[in-house]
Amino acid sequence: MGSALSTPDTAEHLVGSFVGDESIPLSSDFWQKLLELPFDAELPSQRLHQTCQLLVENNHNTRHLAKILFHLACYLQESMSTSGVPQLVYEKAVNAVYFTSVFLKHLIESAPDGDVELYLSLHDSESIPKNILRDQTIENLVMRNVLNFIASIDVSPNTYFLHLELLNFMIIAMSTQLLRGPSPGPNDVNPFLDAAMAQDSHLVTSVVCKLLLNYITRPRVPFSRASYSIFYDGSQNSVLKKVGSEAANIVLLPFSYLISSSSEGSRNPIADSSLQVLLVIIHYEKCLVSEGYSVLKNQVSTSLDSLPKENTYFSENPYCRVLVRATDCELDRVDKEGNAHSDQDQHVKLPFAPLFDTLGMCLADETAVLLLYSLLQGNSTFLEYVLVRTDLDTLLMPILEALYDARRRTANQIYILLIILLILSQDSSFNAGIHKLILPTVPWYKERLLLQSSLGSLMVIILIRTIQYNLSKLRDVYLHTTCLATLANLAPHVHRLSAYASQRLVSLFGMLSRKYNKLADLRDGKLNNAGSNSIERSSLVEDMSAELQIYTDFLRLVLEIINAILTYALPRNPEVVYEIMHKQEVFQPFKNHPCFNELVENIYTVLDFFNSRMDAQRMNGDWSVNEVLQVIIVNCRSWRADGMKMFTQLHFTYEQESHQEEFFIPYVWQLVLSRRGFEFNAGAIHLFSADLPTKKLDNTPK
Repeated sequence: MGSALSTPDTAEHLVGSFVGDESIPLSSDFWQKLLELPFDAELPSQRLHQTCQLLVENNHNTRHLAKILFHLACYLQESMSTSGVPQLVYEKAVNAVYFTSVFLKHLIESAPDGDVELYLSLHDSESIPKNILRDQTIENLVMRNVLNFIASIDVSPNTYFLHLELLNFMIIAMSTQLLRGPSPGPNDVNPFLDAAMAQDSHLVTSVVCKLLLNYITRPRVPFSRASYSIFYDGSQNSVLKKVGSEAANIVLLPFSYLISSSSEGSRNPIADSSLQVLLVIIHYEKCLVSEGYSVLKNQVSTSLDSLPKENTYFSENPYCRVLVRATDCELDRVDKEGNAHSDQDQHVKLPFAPLFDTLGMCLADETAVLLLYSLLQGNSTFLEYVLVRTDLDTLLMPILEALYDARRRTANQIYILLIILLILSQDSSFNAGIHKLILPTVPWYKERLLLQSSLGSLMVIILIRTIQYNLSKLRDVYLHTTCLATLANLAPHVHRLSAYASQRLVSLFGMLSRKYNKLADLRDGKLNNAGSNSIERSSLVEDMSAELQIYTDFLRLVLEIINAILTYALPRNPEVVYEIMHKQEVFQPFKNHPCFNELVENIYTVLDFFNSRMDAQRMNGDWSVNEVLQVIIVNCRSWRADGMKMFTQLHFTYEQESHQEEFFIPYVWQLVLSRRGFEFNAGAIHLFSADLPTKKLDNTPK
């Protein structure tokens, strides 16, 4: 390792031998000495990057990564002994996981052109203990023991740091996904992820359950200086800190905020890491070539990643399957005689009530939002549970607050939040229930004092505010459509919409109509100035007409939302009637428009009815707002919708797009990296680009 002399048992000598070019037998006592290095062992600072790079160069010959992983698996096996496990065993396992994670990360992010080769198989000449490895691969053995420990050993003061290091190890081992593009291909190499997918169904079920329980219970850190002093003494002399310090950052990161945080709402290392691991594994997609498809016969290039998508498919993800089939453990208690469905034992049983409460508490974090989306979209049992809760404000208030502060949210988070609202709005009982839940105040809403407003009115206000934000900033058609689709689902069930929400709804139509008219005038003006150049005229017509059609669709949808309220819920919404009367001039230009005239005709049927009632009670002087509103309330009782033209009631549903993995896999990893300070080599990341926005979901509500 250099000119300085070192004895065989010093940290420098042991680490130097590990990364060197001489292959050390699997049975050597060297591995035990290496993995039991004290945390405060020193390695000269000049060996930082050089040490990790030497392993990259020599690992293909020495297979030292495979050997250290084998011994790591053995340490974990010892840690899961049924008899009492000494604390020293856990500390040795923490050392082993931590040390291995540092070098594994460097090997992964150093892969040339994203083609990772970790050389996880041992040479034929190697003496392998058959009673441990049997017929399985190294990566399968390691992942089986890692997952077994996480699933079967409770988090306690003795095991806390080992649990945390194993979760960190899983994130690192699964980071091979970062090396490939957003569209999974048959050539992708993800050995540890594939090994996790290959585990038996009982272990998969147990892992999903334990990760979610970790997230719910949020185990507290055992603040004990007696163990793991590296986490607290601030020493910079650790061999693990100095060997590839950038790689070590991911492992030590949890403790940087863990020590300084004191509030109850502080991030929780075990809970956060458990959720991140869960999100990665449930969204993993293994791409396979369709049976019978021949690369040679079809003259496709040798790169399987170039295969057309119709000739590939994704294998079923067992972790995702378990999550979407999870049931409420409270319901399972009803059947104490074992009369459950034949496959009930394969269902993970979760406490839905504390999961609901935990999500409500954590929805300021994007990872929690993504978990809620995954549960609502995939698990019909959990969706049904949420819909029958009477305290929907637990989930909706943090969602609406996040949308209110959209400028501080990522575009992806806004999309997921809106999709959650769309999914919930597909249920009529939800739409009716949120208007019965009265909020005394909304402290985070700054523009106006909202007192005794219904949750439904607040949801309408925030959706319209999001549309306005999108018009000025994001200008995303999909976001617009999702907001309007949710409002359309709510419309027939609106009950006592507040004055402010009614005002915002009619103002939304006015705003969109101004933009529509401006676009129409701009198109006509450019066409007149285009002269006789038919090519120029054709191009202008195509470009301007496409944008104008978008606003035509938006305007029509807003008119349909207003129509649904007037047709199905007018007697319960005098404030909506008042606002339409107050701003009736905004509808006049569209009275004879072929795209809108039928919808506007219904609005004028309402206006004619209430205007005539006002004329019949004409008083001297101006009418006050309360006087007008009182006349409306009185006449709402005699209103009949007989003169209204009935339109098909709108109902929008959300469906995932066929290639949703192209959005979710990059999105999950962006969240993981941003939450952990995961300083992965940016030049090695091909899953997403820091310079380009992540591809959005290309879904249209139906």
